[in-house]
Amino acid sequence: MGPLDSALLLLDFAGIAVFAASGALVASRKQMDAVGFVLIGVVTGFGGGTLRDLLLGRTPVFWLDRPELLATAAAAALLVFFTAHLLESRFKALLWADAVGLALFAVVGAEIALIAGASPWAAVLLGVLTATGGGILRDVICNELPLILRREIYITAAAVAATAYVALRLAPLPRDVALVSGIGAGFLLRAAAILRGWSLPPYHARPAREYPDR
Repeated sequence: MGPLDSALLLLDFAGIAVFAASGALVASRKQMDAVGFVLIGVVTGFGGGTLRDLLLGRTPVFWLDRPELLATAAAAALLVFFTAHLLESRFKALLWADAVGLALFAVVGAEIALIAGASPWAAVLLGVLTATGGGILRDVICNELPLILRREIYITAAAVAATAYVALRLAPLPRDVALVSGIGAGFLLRAAAILRGWSLPPYHARPAREYPDR
């Protein structure tokens, strides 16, 4: 395995661990037991990648033949189970953990899609799906308003990360440069949105016009 493949594998582990931790943080807010922490953590860590693999026709899906990934997600969730009470604000911790996972998985998802032969635009879409699918499942299962539906920049950050990576790969630039740049672009945009409260312009209702009878 070359150094770049090792880097991608490391990103995969890091993204799963961070997303599993974000799922466990939601479980802590719902006061679940350890099994619930692991379940929500695993769903969050694997949800987006599973949907990506199914759409690409990659079977078995990535985690079925890699038990070490399941162990990583479970360990991250259990770590949160024993330490969540030490956090002053679990929701802020959730936002930041989710931001890191979002950027990592958007790029990893786009990379895997390109390797599988997807076109550039499809790779971007699958990168976004990889980054957001697990979080959506997490929030739906836990009866939370999904972050993707909140009035803030979220899916846009995932799209920026995936687009930057794919564009730099097509440039073409070295793969490691594209990986770091894509992750950095997505995380910086999401971080700025968290810190500054950025959001896309919402729809503003307008008074209905009166139409004369014909």
